[in-house]
Amino acid sequence: MLTAAKLTVREVCAELQISRSTFYEWRAKKNGPRCITLPNGSLRIRRTDLDRWLDAREDSAA
Repeated sequence: MLTAAKLTVREVCAELQISRSTFYEWRAKKNGPRCITLPNGSLRIRRTDLDRWLDAREDSAA
């Protein structure tokens, strides 16, 4: 069984070129990508959820 890749907050921030504080601000405002909270409190973001979140924010050049 294949599992979807899960990214850390650090990996997402590096990819988007944002600070951790920006990520957590987006999360607090419910504007960030969906996250999975692990039992130890760490967050993971599914690659598919991040890609879907980015696609929803794509601006068409009209």
